[in-house]
Amino acid sequence: MDNAAIADNFSLLAKLMDIHGENSFKTKTYGAAGFNIEKMPVSLKDTPREKLFGIKGIGPSVGEKVIEMLDTGKLNILEEYIANTPPGVIEMLNIKGIGPKKIHTIWKEMGIESIGELLYACNENRLTLFKGFGEKTQQNVQAAIEFYFQNQGHFLYAQLDEIFPQIDQYLKKIFGTDIVHSTGRYRRQELTIEELEFVVLRPNEKVKPAFQTAQPPELLEEKADSLLYQLKNGLKLRLYTGGDTMAESLFKTTASPEFMEAFENAFPVIDYKKAGADEAAVFRQAGIPVIPPCLRETGDIIRTARQQGIPKLIQASDIRSLIHSHSNWSDGSNTLEEMAAECIKRGWEYMVISDHSQTAFYANGLKEDRIHEQHRQIDQLNSQLAPFRIFKSIESDILNDGSLDYPEEVLKTFDLVIASVHSNLGMNEEKANARLIKAIENPYTRILGHMTGRLLLSRNGYPVDHRLIIDACEANKVVIELNAHPRRLDIDWRWISYALEKEVLLSINPDAHALEGFNDVKYGVLAAQKGGLTAKNNLSSFSLREFESFLQIK
Repeated sequence: MDNAAIADNFSLLAKLMDIHGENSFKTKTYGAAGFNIEKMPVSLKDTPREKLFGIKGIGPSVGEKVIEMLDTGKLNILEEYIANTPPGVIEMLNIKGIGPKKIHTIWKEMGIESIGELLYACNENRLTLFKGFGEKTQQNVQAAIEFYFQNQGHFLYAQLDEIFPQIDQYLKKIFGTDIVHSTGRYRRQELTIEELEFVVLRPNEKVKPAFQTAQPPELLEEKADSLLYQLKNGLKLRLYTGGDTMAESLFKTTASPEFMEAFENAFPVIDYKKAGADEAAVFRQAGIPVIPPCLRETGDIIRTARQQGIPKLIQASDIRSLIHSHSNWSDGSNTLEEMAAECIKRGWEYMVISDHSQTAFYANGLKEDRIHEQHRQIDQLNSQLAPFRIFKSIESDILNDGSLDYPEEVLKTFDLVIASVHSNLGMNEEKANARLIKAIENPYTRILGHMTGRLLLSRNGYPVDHRLIIDACEANKVVIELNAHPRRLDIDWRWISYALEKEVLLSINPDAHALEGFNDVKYGVLAAQKGGLTAKNNLSSFSLREFESFLQIK
């Protein structure tokens, strides 16, 4: 083990001890040891052991650990700290602008254990509630995390949605609008994407010269029918080249392998050349309705198309309300008046305000006295804003035993309750199922929020038996939220069809903490379309009168 490796171990040890809130004298000792050893002109591994303790900066404690590393190649105390620190917390050391002491606050006081959770907390304006985290710090942390994620090469659909128009326009400018078409995972509206894919009906030798610019993207892979590039921001760009017709290339590259295999088995004789540039002609030859790209994931949709046709999928224009939203009464950025005004501007008919409950202290959750104050303000606003209406709700934490966060006399003051898990996420499936079902069975629960607690690209969420939970929602007339935040999109679209089969309502909710968060409804709709959701099965598409009627039923 050379000096650099020994220094790195001491440096990491000092940082982890700081994160754990250990004695500052010890942490400074090991931090200084790392700094000094890295700059030493002599090699420690070549120094006789008895002379190590005579080197300036190496006292007894540091010296013993140096010998341990030289003899064994490891440092036991460091390994113990690593074992007792969540990997996501250690990964935070890679984020510019947050040192060990801030990470200690993030982990121990905020209860955040991954970079993705930290970014989500920034989106919720939550960091500013803690000492040492002002608005500027929160903005810097958010920007640093977004930069970090981009360089990992994994993107949310919403992130690529911002980049896509520029790349699409650039390619069409080079090759022509009839030659270029988006395809693959982006066209299928996948939730997370590693490659942005396009069909370019040109051979490789015609495509490659177009990228020989002053700063060309890196060519990672060349095949007979495709080129894979990596852009400066870490995004991979795959171009499907050659191909006989746009219809064939687009159809085959859009479909998932599972869908494509099922389609070819069901319709073995398709003349793609006859389809030309018209992809719909492929479906006409098969004798089935056009299956939208977002549904071309599994073979089941082919059977549905044959037997029942394709339903009219929900559109963003079908959303008529804001359900699940947070104001500055808890951890949101805007007042109730500002949120209502934005809803009215968008043509929405009502808003369900659902600030955090009292257990969510990190989010300035509402104690009982503040609930009464908020309800009085809502009554005043409703008299001023009619016919627009604000409904009194709460996002109640589902406590560890499955109970809700307030006693019955408080719960009954709300028009409806959204029940969500925010703490003790490290559950096995049995515990998670029991906890959720008890909350679902509570007579005041009307909506189950973000069912698995997942954060895309950063936290898998706790395991649940989706069928069991959906069945419980059916039995108790509880709506299942499709949380539209681009990092959640939870319930997963793969389970929407089962919810529809059981006639369980879903609700596309942005979980907005600021006015710009209202726009996330778009991504909830795109995810819902993949599951085949229609407007009539979505609670946030209900008119005001329909919603009022819904509240009377349970």
